[in-house]
Amino acid sequence: MSVAGLPLVGFPHLAHADSTAEIAQLRTIVFQLQAQVRELQKNRKPTREEPSRSMRAAQGRSLKRPPARVAATSPDVTPILPVTTAGPARTGQDLTGAMLIDGKPVPALSADAVPDSVALEPETVRSINLSSSSPTALTQTEVDSLPPIFKIGGVSVRLGGFVDMSNIYRDKNLTAGPATPWGSFPYSGNPNAHASEYRPTAQLSRFSLLIEGKPAKGVTVEAYVESDFGGSGSNSNAVQTNSYVPRMRQAYLAADDREFGLHFLAGQAWSLATGYTNTLLRRHEQLPPVVDSNLIPGVTFTRVPQIRLIKDFNRKWWLGLSVETPQATLGFDDSTLVSGDAIPAAAGQSAGPHVVYNSTGSGMLDPEAHYSMDVAPDIVLKGAVDTSMGHYELYGLARWFRTVVIDGSGASGKAHSRVALGGGVGGSMVVPLLSSGKIQFVGDVLAGKGIGRYGPSQLPDMTLSSSGAPAPLKEIIGSVGLIGHPTKNLLLYTYGGVEAAHRSVYDGADGNYYGYGSPTTNLAGCAIMLGTCNAETRALASFTMGGWWHLLDGRYGSVMAGLQYTYVRKFAFRGLDNAGAVTCPTANGNTVFVTFRYYPFQN
Repeated sequence: MSVAGLPLVGFPHLAHADSTAEIAQLRTIVFQLQAQVRELQKNRKPTREEPSRSMRAAQGRSLKRPPARVAATSPDVTPILPVTTAGPARTGQDLTGAMLIDGKPVPALSADAVPDSVALEPETVRSINLSSSSPTALTQTEVDSLPPIFKIGGVSVRLGGFVDMSNIYRDKNLTAGPATPWGSFPYSGNPNAHASEYRPTAQLSRFSLLIEGKPAKGVTVEAYVESDFGGSGSNSNAVQTNSYVPRMRQAYLAADDREFGLHFLAGQAWSLATGYTNTLLRRHEQLPPVVDSNLIPGVTFTRVPQIRLIKDFNRKWWLGLSVETPQATLGFDDSTLVSGDAIPAAAGQSAGPHVVYNSTGSGMLDPEAHYSMDVAPDIVLKGAVDTSMGHYELYGLARWFRTVVIDGSGASGKAHSRVALGGGVGGSMVVPLLSSGKIQFVGDVLAGKGIGRYGPSQLPDMTLSSSGAPAPLKEIIGSVGLIGHPTKNLLLYTYGGVEAAHRSVYDGADGNYYGYGSPTTNLAGCAIMLGTCNAETRALASFTMGGWWHLLDGRYGSVMAGLQYTYVRKFAFRGLDNAGAVTCPTANGNTVFVTFRYYPFQN
């Protein structure tokens, strides 16, 4: 295609335009170029020939059209395309008349399906919005509010993300990056409890891609991919080059039918058990606006592959069902136990059975990680309602756990699969406390058996019974928070959270207890330097406060500064010291994040 007989060099996505919308976009470009030519002519030395009154009026009408932004082909040169008009040759200042596209006159007032007012309006980018209880610019990438970078046929492509530089200080050495292992703060007998750590990192830099199409009225299909640099390769280190690798945070396809109120998702995304700010739709999750990639203790979440179906009723009531990837973690008093070993014999038995409860990965799974022997997916069924008084959710979670128990050995040995049911009930809420929306109260809770993986502290899901069968642990995960918005460029937050597990043990043949939280475990080493500490976590409580400041905003992008402080206290199950007295070790830790982020797409 050409304008005024010249090819549109520099506009490859418009070179083969054949739809009315694309022609309207071409007309926008031509009008903008006309305005640029007039501006140049206004700055020229005036000639003796004065333009007629009708010509000045026509030029005035043309200049009232709002110019659209066009990317320059060179940082120092403004691109200008010559524009011809129908009819005989005219003077340089006479730019009125019909324009020619592919040699055919195009009327100044469009007759296309796309109105002139829409075609000529430059696409604006909304500034970062901090008014939500979980601003997606902080917790995700806010890609939904950004304009398409380009279009392929009827499919739009949007880019989102930010470059992050975080400075991390902890008063205990965890040798950890920007995802704090909250349950790993050491007890006093560990030398790491007497050393702090400082770790600057850019691993939290994040990028996203949203591809969206609308095949029919009210129907939307999309693909979404989100990645950061939280992965570590075999040669990743901090000696000379911090070569950390990209990892998949989210990757899913989704479809919506507004007429029937149906919403489908398949791929890796935040669990349906995660709280939501409103609706139950993707990228509306109620995530704390903290910096730490592992969020904060007490917040329920996983981010796993799943298949999800949501039904809305007038966009007020919501019902969702999600089938999600399972995994189970084990806690057992004998820290030397590995999958396939024999567990200690129970009272009245001469020997305990061998138990297999996980295996190392293969076939594109991490060969250095251990994966549980899953029998069925985790299932989440959730209902929610959006009201003028807030957003409220209630859901149920079902889980299954499996071990393989081996009785005997050799030719007489037999293997048996043992399965146990777990799960729980949970809920969450987002409540505005002021009519102005300046303060919001958020809370979530999940209670049940075998739910440890859904908390950031990663308490174990299960232990083993005397028969080797899985024994899901009774647990609770919960948090509450306040989010304030003193100004449109400032967000402040504070959270409190707790995660706790109940003891589950059996009587051993040697008079001790075995399982998780044994009261006869020797815990003397927890307070002795370089001693062996076998303490198991009973509960973990946390307090977090912080904020974000939107300090720069313009056509060059946006810059945010963030601060997070988290205090954690860990409580172990009681045990015995060397004198036989009861002891209950505790540990605490402080974590501070100072972060700067650049958002190139929010401009």
